[in-house]
Amino acid sequence: MFQSMNATRRARILVVDDEPAARSALAELLKEEGYEVRSAADGFKALGRVDAWVPDVLITDLKMPGMSGVELMHKLREKVPDVSVVVMTAYGSIETAVSALQDGAQDFLTKPISLPHLLTVLERVLEHRALREEARKLRERLAAQQPTSHALAGNCRAIRQLRELVEQVAPSKVSVLIRGEKGTGKKTVARALHDRSDRSEGPFVAVRCRGMDAEVLERELFGEGGGEGLVHRARGGTLFLDDVDALPPSAQAKVLQLLEEGTLLAGTDADPVAVDVRVVAATEVDLDESVRSGAFRDDLFFRLGVVQFRMPSLRERVEDIPVLAAEFLRRFARHYRKGIDGFTERALGVLQSYDWPGNVQELEACIERAVVLCRGNEIEPRHLPREVMQRGRTADDAPAIPGSTMRDIERYAILRTLEHVGGSTSKAAKILGISPRKIQYRLAEYREEGLLPARAGRR
Repeated sequence: MFQSMNATRRARILVVDDEPAARSALAELLKEEGYEVRSAADGFKALGRVDAWVPDVLITDLKMPGMSGVELMHKLREKVPDVSVVVMTAYGSIETAVSALQDGAQDFLTKPISLPHLLTVLERVLEHRALREEARKLRERLAAQQPTSHALAGNCRAIRQLRELVEQVAPSKVSVLIRGEKGTGKKTVARALHDRSDRSEGPFVAVRCRGMDAEVLERELFGEGGGEGLVHRARGGTLFLDDVDALPPSAQAKVLQLLEEGTLLAGTDADPVAVDVRVVAATEVDLDESVRSGAFRDDLFFRLGVVQFRMPSLRERVEDIPVLAAEFLRRFARHYRKGIDGFTERALGVLQSYDWPGNVQELEACIERAVVLCRGNEIEPRHLPREVMQRGRTADDAPAIPGSTMRDIERYAILRTLEHVGGSTSKAAKILGISPRKIQYRLAEYREEGLLPARAGRR
């Protein structure tokens, strides 16, 4: 018997056959070989057994009354996704067995069962199972060593919950709909789902549905004249449909068929072709409104959104800006071979006071620019784009508490006090309890950063 699958227990085998003598004989043979065995007379009884006893391998007859072996395989995998399946068939139905292999079974046996062949098949199946489990653990170790995707970096509550949800959902094949503004990192989250799944060794195929002619998009997705499209290339992996709201109606129908039946039509007169692919979709529009207006199918919306993620905007996670900025800085400093250690306090204040309409994507581009322009060992405000400095909070914008730095609060107090006293630094200094020189110094900093109103500050 193959022993390396799990050193702590024997492999569990569930035998299902409607012929009592054959079922009993096979179960006894396997017990004598050291396996832990349970048996059932039909698929319904087999499914009842797994509630309290989870098998490693299902050995099932293909033709049984009530529920076929293939139907049992699919229903059992809803409860035990990683169960290995060996089907049994008579000599005259080898084609059916081959079809079962194409449908997901690992191997097949022909009746009457030969014990040596049975043991060889089981050893092969369990060895493959053990290798698959080892590969899964290796992927988990590698994922733990890799840096978190920037879309999932940070410590705000929404991002912590999103990270937990990704880890929880990734191992399944369930479709996911990712909703959020442009630039929030929807594609990188889709990639994280793929990388943390059992499909990580398969392809990750990303398709942007917006900005392409409807006929061209359908041809790219589904192929033409018997040729394969991007959906077919994603077999065994993940298909990411970005801007899914832009799918034309005919393409929506095909994606719905893919999600419901796992098949696509190769041509008008051809039989459906099985396509094993996980679908992850993303949108930045209100898809609920698109459903209400009839622009998007409600049945497709429900199938795509079995699990939905919401990507928070960057202005909703201001406390994560230093974390994200530091991550981008490390990456670009390494890429451009710059010895940059971090940001000045003023630069971080500017970054946190900007609204970031382009979200994480805009922040990433901003930091890359700063790294290219910086000649010292710290990023300063002058290295940031002018619009970032000028479109940050002005003196008229009360700083958000929490969400603002002490420097934001100080700037607000100085500029509003100067406005109250007509721009006199000496009067403002007396009210604030600081020296006029400090106010002059701060005004020079604000002017350099583009954060000074035109008439602020006079003697």
